[in-house]
Amino acid sequence: MAEMISLKENERVDDLQLSGLRIIQNPEKFCFGMDAVLLSGFVRAKKGETLLDLGTGTGILPLLLSAKTECAHLTGLEIQPESADMARRSVAINGLEERISIVTGDLKEAGTIFAPASFDCITCNPPYMIGNHGITNPEAPKAIARHEILCTFEDVAGAAERFLRSGGRFYLVHRPFRLSEIMVTLTKHKLEPKRMRLAYPYADKEPNMVLIEAVRGGNPRMTVEPPLIIFDGPGKYSGEMREKFGY
Repeated sequence: MAEMISLKENERVDDLQLSGLRIIQNPEKFCFGMDAVLLSGFVRAKKGETLLDLGTGTGILPLLLSAKTECAHLTGLEIQPESADMARRSVAINGLEERISIVTGDLKEAGTIFAPASFDCITCNPPYMIGNHGITNPEAPKAIARHEILCTFEDVAGAAERFLRSGGRFYLVHRPFRLSEIMVTLTKHKLEPKRMRLAYPYADKEPNMVLIEAVRGGNPRMTVEPPLIIFDGPGKYSGEMREKFGY
């Protein structure tokens, strides 16, 4: 049963336009973006599987995937206590406490929380930017979400390798400018890239997001899927964005 909404200063409740789901967010801290939505549509989780979302933030991916998949259970791991608290309250107002767990913790030390090879799927929307360049407050939630302050992609791949079962799938969204490094790091951690899709803001622009599925212990062979175009024109979402994502 969904709980009454308990909001703190500057928080709001947003309608996710999917199965009646709602999420608590604080615009002054951090709000989810298009990357999380695209990743939720790229994930292929099967009925009865367990899924771990690394760096879940306010829990957007477990919430979306609770409606888009038939996973038996979804777990979100988040290092920032304030974000984890928002995620737990969002889970509660949607009445999903039995299906989604939010755990506060550092993915670099998650071996004390989760058993090895204990998940069928792992998702991650990691920080894209390297280092602290241009950051005025490294402790700010937005900085932590966007820059590799508390974890690197190497840390993320290492956690995925450790907690995925053999044959399990790792799904991530990242920036194309780091694609070479991403592929090298994935294969180093026995995560073989199997599917890739580039997302473009417009058909005539460079891609600004890349979606990747890797399989733990998989054989080398990758499918590059057709490009995903976000907008057909200024303020006009593409047909796929309207049909598949409800924009």
